[in-house]
Amino acid sequence: MDQLALLLVLLLGAVVTVPLGERLSLPAPVLMTLAGIVLALLPFVPNVEIPPEFILPLVLPPLLYATVQRTSWRQFTANKRPIFLLAVALVFVTTAAVAAVASAVVPGLPIAAAVALGALVAPPDPVAATAVAGSLGLPRRLVSILEGEGLFNDVTAIVLYHVAIGAAVGGTFSWGRAAGELVLSAVVAVVVGLALGWLSNRLMELLGDATLQTGLTLLVPFVSYVLAEELHGSGVLAVLVTALFLAEHATDADDVMGRIAGRTFWEIVDTLVTGVAFGLIGLELHNVFGTSDGRELRMLGWGAAIVACVVGVRLLWLLPATWLAKRLHTRRDYDEEIPMSWRETVVMWWAGMRGVASVALALAIPLRTEDGSPFPGRDEIVFIAFCVIMATLVLQGLTLPWLVRRLGVRADTDAERDLERKLALRAAGAAKRRLKEIQEVEDLPDELQERLHRVAFDVGVRISPDLVDEERRSASAKRAERFKVMQRVQRELMSAARHEVLAARSEPGADPEVVDRVLRHLDVRSLR
Repeated sequence: MDQLALLLVLLLGAVVTVPLGERLSLPAPVLMTLAGIVLALLPFVPNVEIPPEFILPLVLPPLLYATVQRTSWRQFTANKRPIFLLAVALVFVTTAAVAAVASAVVPGLPIAAAVALGALVAPPDPVAATAVAGSLGLPRRLVSILEGEGLFNDVTAIVLYHVAIGAAVGGTFSWGRAAGELVLSAVVAVVVGLALGWLSNRLMELLGDATLQTGLTLLVPFVSYVLAEELHGSGVLAVLVTALFLAEHATDADDVMGRIAGRTFWEIVDTLVTGVAFGLIGLELHNVFGTSDGRELRMLGWGAAIVACVVGVRLLWLLPATWLAKRLHTRRDYDEEIPMSWRETVVMWWAGMRGVASVALALAIPLRTEDGSPFPGRDEIVFIAFCVIMATLVLQGLTLPWLVRRLGVRADTDAERDLERKLALRAAGAAKRRLKEIQEVEDLPDELQERLHRVAFDVGVRISPDLVDEERRSASAKRAERFKVMQRVQRELMSAARHEVLAARSEPGADPEVVDRVLRHLDVRSLR
């Protein structure tokens, strides 16, 4: 099996593990990691050969961009306190704690290398957290905090990592310099992200076509990441800012095809890249154990100590941080989303899984320093990092569903239904106001007016049937049933039309482009 065949196997696994995970009630990323471990044990599967400097630019931008599509700027601003406590403060605390423990237990490990280890294992993975938490029916506030933490802690950890690596390679380290580079990196990233977001938004309007717009969104996260890194900024933060800008400035509410095409495309990208990334985590175990040189037991002991440190620090930090967030929370902060009970805090603690970012950073450690000597403790750092990743991703990922069920943490469905009802009322109200405006300038037949009034009314009822009383709900249900029958018959009619046009594609003299154009027209009409 060569590298290309291995990549195709991982892509196939990324698709298959999604429905398999749903059936087994297990997170797909965890299943892909286990599949990668199994592949790594097979003698005919080759070692993965990806240059370390390509891992971060190829993997992180699309995953971060896809994750941001599920959130909004309002969520970040509303949750700035809990996100700061988790994403910035906790990363610094975890990095310092891991560096102290690693320096104590690993013989001869310099402080700069220990800080690099702490930085790369400090950030929980946003992709793993979202994939796992989103499938468990957790309260939306917890998912929002985990997403925000996962996105912003990568920014903090990666900057700390680069400073520590530079110190290890050059031989000097300064916390003051680290803080200065963190601020400078953030400023550069925000400027790049906003500028590229504005430019991309203008290009979207010029392109117009949904296919071209979707293609542009594929390029944007990579350009944002690389440009920020070239200017010595944070590529992760730049991608985050660009994605948020584009999400907030999506101006055309009537671009139905563009939204559907873009959402579908990024769901596919998210599924494939996530699957491949977590599959690579399992596959890299083969290379990691090859660097142990017969010291497996000693290095496993070091790894266990760092795992205990990482997991313990998160719990010890979350308990007072959650208490502080509640004390600072006021009635004016009605949008702020914080854990409301100790059960939710425990779930947040156990959901702190390490994943793609930690793997990429571990494998991206340089092989040599400036003077040509081997990077100090590289093999030990990579081995320990994978111990942390496996323990948190596999162990916590497999047991998190059980823990959630045991603690009885569930989404607040009443609040979600209430919000859905309010949105349904607003949608129906907007439709009725627009119909009234049209009636004032156009002379519509009475029969058509009555039908349009029902359409405007049904806009809200179909979203939330609770808007009307039982009698009107029954009448609406009957109309909906008739509408379903009409839709079913229309689907049959459009299906017959599509089959006929598609059959013409293989007839002599048929122009495939014309046939495809007609077929696209039928597809769009069927979609509407």
